[in-house]
Amino acid sequence: MVNKQTFEQLLDPNNFDFETVQVLNEEGKIVNEDLMPDLTDEELVTLMEDMVWEREWYNRTKAFSRQGRLGFVGPTEGQEASQMATISAMEPQDRILPGYRDIPQLVKKGMPYKNAFLWSKGHVAGSMYPEDFHAYPPQIIIGAQFVQAAGVGLGIKKKKEDAVVITYTGDGGSSQGDTYEGMNFAGAFKSPVIFVIQNNGWAISTPRERQTAAPTLAQKAVAAGIPGIQVDGMDALAIYAVTKAARAYAAAGNGPVLIETLTYRYGPHSLSGDDPKRYQPEGVQETWRQRDPLNRMRIYLTEKGLWSEEKEEAIVNQTKELAKEAIKEADATPKQKVSDFLKNMFETPDTIIQEQIEHFEAKERN
Repeated sequence: MVNKQTFEQLLDPNNFDFETVQVLNEEGKIVNEDLMPDLTDEELVTLMEDMVWEREWYNRTKAFSRQGRLGFVGPTEGQEASQMATISAMEPQDRILPGYRDIPQLVKKGMPYKNAFLWSKGHVAGSMYPEDFHAYPPQIIIGAQFVQAAGVGLGIKKKKEDAVVITYTGDGGSSQGDTYEGMNFAGAFKSPVIFVIQNNGWAISTPRERQTAAPTLAQKAVAAGIPGIQVDGMDALAIYAVTKAARAYAAAGNGPVLIETLTYRYGPHSLSGDDPKRYQPEGVQETWRQRDPLNRMRIYLTEKGLWSEEKEEAIVNQTKELAKEAIKEADATPKQKVSDFLKNMFETPDTIIQEQIEHFEAKERN
């Protein structure tokens, strides 16, 4: 683990020490005061509340999926620190380009709750956002968001906006050409982008060591000439601190940063039939449970007198109610029609598409 290093050192593109950054260990103890983020007690509690919310939100989502009320669902249990701490370090004007597992960050940033469920259902309304919501719909193509983020960042730079882009993929996504191309382009043009690789150790059934011979994924930044930092992905304080520093670095015009979060997802790649017990070593889930991000923050905040079982239970119950109302709204949304799909294909339909629209509209009226 990193000791006695400054963020200036960590954000040096010529720093090739990719030792893992940690602030809060598994026992809930601060082990690196030098990198401790400047958070008030209220902000610490909010970060914990966000992680508790995300875990219960996934529990509700999983239940709705088993009821047949949702389509694709990417589990997030275990990745709460990686997701909530990164997005919490961003500013309201910043843009988020998520992957399909990054729905919680969108909700945290302000996406209506029902949209999360509509997106899972494959409904176009799930990707219809308010004008002032600075985010893009979740990308289902692995790694494609890295290329898009580089372009969005360049646009921000050309317009001289005070904003930064944050985008996410997994360790499997880091094996895609788009991932390197996006980082390389952003590095060459100094686009203000934070690239986050959530290293869960498995790309469905392919283990991390079969994806690349590189000792870390953070060092993939070297070829793009940008800083790369590896951080304990179960440590919300370290992740927040690193992301906050990366944002300041990118916003100052220095270019992008790559952050690798060493995390673990307690469960399958998706709820569409994947079974990690078939390919992961026995006991690995239990080992990672001991590093649980909620547990270490729970210990830390409880010892500071900032947390209690009652507070956590209240958040869980509130989340259940929010999810219940959101799924009702999603279920009540009018179903899509074939004519709708055709209308959405082009801004101005050509003659053939227009004929098909009229054909299906006539059938739908009958």
